[in-house]
Amino acid sequence: MAKLHFKYGAMNSGKSDTLIKTAFNYKEQGLKILVIKPQVDTKSEDAVIARGGHKCKVDILARSDNNLRTEIRKYKNIACVLVDEAQFLTEKQISQLYLVAKKDNISVICFGLRADFRTKMFPGSKRLFEIADNIEKLPTMCFCGCQADFNSRKINGKYTFKGEQVAIDGDAKITYDSLCGNCYMREGGEI
Repeated sequence: MAKLHFKYGAMNSGKSDTLIKTAFNYKEQGLKILVIKPQVDTKSEDAVIARGGHKCKVDILARSDNNLRTEIRKYKNIACVLVDEAQFLTEKQISQLYLVAKKDNISVICFGLRADFRTKMFPGSKRLFEIADNIEKLPTMCFCGCQADFNSRKINGKYTFKGEQVAIDGDAKITYDSLCGNCYMREGGEI
C-alpha cells in the first residue's frame, strides 16, 4: 500500500534538492512522477528550483481551491507524486493527498517547512503531522554551528518577528535564515 510521507526542515535544509533528486531517480527507473507546488509560491513560477540552481518542472500549480485528488487522477500510470512547499497547501488538500496514497495507491512525498518565522505551524504542515505515514526531519545548520530548527525573516537585513505568515523570499528586501533556538531568541524571537 502506498504511503503519504512528509520531509520537513528549516530553510536551507535541502528540501527542494531532495525533491529534485527523488524525481530524477524515479525517472531514471522509467517511472512516471507528478510534481505539484502551491501557486502561492511565486518563486521560479512553474518549476521547483533548489538554492544550488537545479530545477524540476511542475505539472500542477495548485490553487487553494483545487481538489488535488481530482487533478492527480487526470494523469495515468503515476508512480509517485512529489509536492514542494507543502506547508502552503490547505488541510483539505493534504487530506486529498492521503486519499491519493490510500485509495489510488500512489505514493505521495511532501516537502515543506514545519513552522513560520514566528514559530507558528502552517496549516498544511499541521495536517501532515496529523496524518502522514512517515515523517522525516531534514537537518540544516545555524551560522553558529548548531542544528537549526527555526526560520527567521529579515526585511532589509534586519530580523523581524511580525507580519503575514507568507512572504516569498527573493524580493530584494525579504530574506530568510535558519537559526538554532538560542540564536533565534537572541535575535528577538519569542518561544
